[in-house]
Amino acid sequence: MIEKYIEILNGIGESMHFGATTSLAIAEGIAVATLIVIGLLLYFLARFIISKTINVLIKKTPSKYDDLLIKNKVFVRICLLIPAILVKYYLKDAMPDFPGAVAIITKITKIYEITVYASILMALVNTAHELYNSFETSKLKPIEGLVQVIKGIIIAISVLLITTFLLGKSLYSIIIGLGTISAVLMLIFQDSIKGFVGSIQLSINDMLRIGDWIAVGNADGTVQEINLTTVKVQNWDNTITTIPTYQLVSSPFTNWRGMSESGGRRIARSINIDVNTIRYCTPEMLEKYKQYSLVKDYITQREEEIQEYNKANNIDTSQVLNGRQQTNLGIFRAYIKAYLNNNPKLNHNLTMMVRQLQPTEFGVPLQIYAFSSDKQWVNYEEIQSDIFDHIISAATMFDLKIYQKH
Repeated sequence: MIEKYIEILNGIGESMHFGATTSLAIAEGIAVATLIVIGLLLYFLARFIISKTINVLIKKTPSKYDDLLIKNKVFVRICLLIPAILVKYYLKDAMPDFPGAVAIITKITKIYEITVYASILMALVNTAHELYNSFETSKLKPIEGLVQVIKGIIIAISVLLITTFLLGKSLYSIIIGLGTISAVLMLIFQDSIKGFVGSIQLSINDMLRIGDWIAVGNADGTVQEINLTTVKVQNWDNTITTIPTYQLVSSPFTNWRGMSESGGRRIARSINIDVNTIRYCTPEMLEKYKQYSLVKDYITQREEEIQEYNKANNIDTSQVLNGRQQTNLGIFRAYIKAYLNNNPKLNHNLTMMVRQLQPTEFGVPLQIYAFSSDKQWVNYEEIQSDIFDHIISAATMFDLKIYQKH
């Protein structure tokens, strides 16, 4: 059939007084072009059939996973092979008298085929990646870096195959030749190599996950993406910072995942008490403090213990330094502890204490150590601020002053 078509075209050329060779070349060239056009028409026909049949059937299935094949155009890319297959099988029949041209077109067709096969594999990798990301496991073990490596391997193999066809050499000889410039390649792609190794370490050691809140350098926010060479972080002010993947392996960084997964967010803040206002409590001071319901029972019980101790040890209580006495700072600490125990916004199953730190030139630091139940940043800051608003205001009720430099 092709021979008959070429014969007709050749006859038309000769009737137009073209030379025999020219007429034959034009006829066979038109035959090849016709093959390509038919291949393109078959491609569009196949796309139309797929869109009206396979795509419709897939969308009607209850599973959403097969929809990813449509989204990533796997079937469309497979259809791109139709023109190449048609040309490859009928090229010699369409151009039998010009083997040199056939060889060139064959090479171009093979290069086209390799490119299409690579694009199909890329689409399948993207489909597998999106399918993996649909599972909760993907948040714990992101594979963005691995996917990029696979894509890189596909591209590298495709380039090698195309190079072998263009140079007419075996794949083995090409690979051997590349070995001589491996040092240069490693220098050029050192960031990618470091990033690949870093992403594997981050994944295997579970050092980083998508959604983690990290702080490193100028970055302070949520991890949005982990890929081969960079980690994308959305900061608290919605700015985006990209960090080289290998930097997170070679340099220290803070990951707040432990806090997020725990029962609360830690509060560890101090106020400085003026040492000049710390004193032993007089009976009048104790009566005054007993009016505060949170420490009334504490003061009464403590007084009974002190009296029993002093009496049992025959201590002369006429001097305040003899025996045991209560201080306004000690009662204030007991008040803060009771206040924290009655705060419904704190997690009472975690450590909670009020302690003194080493005195400094700014007074005696009184540290509140507790955990808020709400771990959201804004809510956490409000809880913390409310607690210290109250504590700072309450200090004067115990005849204490917060140190403030004048």
